[in-house]
Amino acid sequence: MARRIRKRRSLGAAALTALATGAALLSAPVQAHAEAAVTVTPDPSYQQEKFEGWGTSLVWFANATGDYPPAVREKLAKLLFGDDGLALNIARYNIGGGNAPDVTDYLRAGGAVQGWWKAPAGTTREDTDWWSPDDPADWNKDADATQRWWVDRIKKDITHWETFSNSPPWFMTNSGYVSGGFDANADQLKADSVDDFAAYLAGATKRLEQAEGIKVDTIDPFNEPNTGYWGTRLGADGQPVGGRQEGAHIGPELQQKVLAALAPALKKAKVKAGISAMDETNPSIFATNWNSYSQASKDLVDQMNVHTYGTGQRTTVRDLAKAAGKPLWMSEVEGDWGDGQSFTDMRPGLGLAQQMVNDLRELEPTAWVFWQPVEDYDNMKPGGESAKGGNWGSIQLPFSCTKADTLQSCPIFTNTKFDTARNFTHFIKPGDKLIKVDDTSSAAAVTADGKGASLVHVNSTTAARTVTIDLAKFRTVKGDATVTPTVTSADGKLVRQAPVKVVDGKATYTVPAQSVTSFAVTGVSGVAKNAGLFSKGHSYTLTGVQSGKAVTVSANGTNLVLGSANGTVAQEWRLAARHGKKGARQRYVFANPAEGKRLAVRDDVPVIEPDTGEQDPATEWTMSTTGDGTWTLVNAATGRLLEVGGQATNEGAAVTTWLANSGANQRWRVTDVTP
Repeated sequence: MARRIRKRRSLGAAALTALATGAALLSAPVQAHAEAAVTVTPDPSYQQEKFEGWGTSLVWFANATGDYPPAVREKLAKLLFGDDGLALNIARYNIGGGNAPDVTDYLRAGGAVQGWWKAPAGTTREDTDWWSPDDPADWNKDADATQRWWVDRIKKDITHWETFSNSPPWFMTNSGYVSGGFDANADQLKADSVDDFAAYLAGATKRLEQAEGIKVDTIDPFNEPNTGYWGTRLGADGQPVGGRQEGAHIGPELQQKVLAALAPALKKAKVKAGISAMDETNPSIFATNWNSYSQASKDLVDQMNVHTYGTGQRTTVRDLAKAAGKPLWMSEVEGDWGDGQSFTDMRPGLGLAQQMVNDLRELEPTAWVFWQPVEDYDNMKPGGESAKGGNWGSIQLPFSCTKADTLQSCPIFTNTKFDTARNFTHFIKPGDKLIKVDDTSSAAAVTADGKGASLVHVNSTTAARTVTIDLAKFRTVKGDATVTPTVTSADGKLVRQAPVKVVDGKATYTVPAQSVTSFAVTGVSGVAKNAGLFSKGHSYTLTGVQSGKAVTVSANGTNLVLGSANGTVAQEWRLAARHGKKGARQRYVFANPAEGKRLAVRDDVPVIEPDTGEQDPATEWTMSTTGDGTWTLVNAATGRLLEVGGQATNEGAAVTTWLANSGANQRWRVTDVTP
């Protein structure tokens, strides 16, 4: 959500570059050369949950433009939510905190989102004990008119509403400012304001629902809370000079107190929205927060939200979500991926497209949400907050326009990110199911009716690439099946090409250099019999990616260890049962044919034990893959992953379980060893 400015620094293994509006994001260097041909095999045997769609936060751009001239607002609305635009169907409404009435505005253009409180005349920053959630006089039912104009305008286009907070109101903070604490790493929410903050979020959500005639589905009380991004600096005159946006550090312990207070506050306000959390800046910090939560706190969360401003450990959060049995959103990201403000450079569009592919492939989210596709043109131009300018946002216009402006004096620009994003939003639609694909430059889905598919391929290189789509994993490929490419490159935006006939289950098309191509596939359905990972009566080995050794029943006949692959039955596993939903969240039960026992977890240790015939989550495993041929196994009872303890590789090393961490010692290759 709210973004922040950071200097160039390393975050994990990736070098991240802070850009004009804030959070750092991986740049996407263009490769000079690449393979001249690639075969991509979409696999519908591994289907994710129904995709909810594509979305955006409203926040700064909506606050800045909600009172713009009708012609400007309408053009923006169509670019964002229209069928020919980004076709977004999810919106996140920002519940503003709001600084005290006597504080001069120092936040960035659009950043001062009005709070829902109504302070008595003469209230200053020092007055912090006047507000009561139960006093109607303390609420401003007419608050935030500009962002709410957008809510009213787009409500027929939106299928999921979420409210969220960047900061509590100033009177609930320790610093007295909504831009963060004087110590950016100390909790900003007052300990004795937790209940008031929960009541404020619930009350604002209720008033929004009633005023605008919408139903809010989820509410997230946090935004990148366990970070050091949110700090307020005072100038020599004692007035704030930075930061320039709302934000609040709220550590995991305090997060849990907010969650515990929010649930009854929503019930009291008669708001039926579920709770989402915690919109952390990257998967690694999300996992740190989540793993520190008590089970009671986890149970309060209906939907897990994560940002991908850092890209490591996406698969960790994927497996945490599967362990928890909860939907997962990629709820915010943006970036530059270029070198100075440009509306023609393909690099920003290619960078965004690859980010989307990686998020879909590694996170398995049920929704993908922009921070905000509309950015301040003046902030992005050279000489703004970045000397070279920037490409944040897919759409740019000045945030300083007035009611007297026109489309000529307040022009709207789109860059290549707008076009490459449409290659996704026009072809992977709400209700579709994302599926496994064996190419890191591609994302694929089957259509909601199961009678077609789509695939988006990113070619970031400076050479054309021949792409062959192999449809062998589908049960039915009709004789008149076709694959229709739609190409975005420097030569054109979403240019539909002639359909390519499928021959012997394959279709081939050469995509241009530096392009994003959507392939609409017709005449395919079902799952081929040989596409699934396991076949009845077959035996398999599980070989560690890091160790190169197989999971083996130890000499005691109970525990598991690493063993060199030797074809013994002590290393063989058969599928004994399937439970739950089909697809990427199906649960498998495995048995060792030599012992006739099933694989279970007891006291966090994997063992083989007699099969009682009763269904037991301790014996059930959910398997996840990015399409690279390796898998993680998540135990349904404990949420822990099968792994090699201590990253050992020696013969006889213990196979155990641990929390998800994306380590190579938690990934396994499955090999059919049936004679």
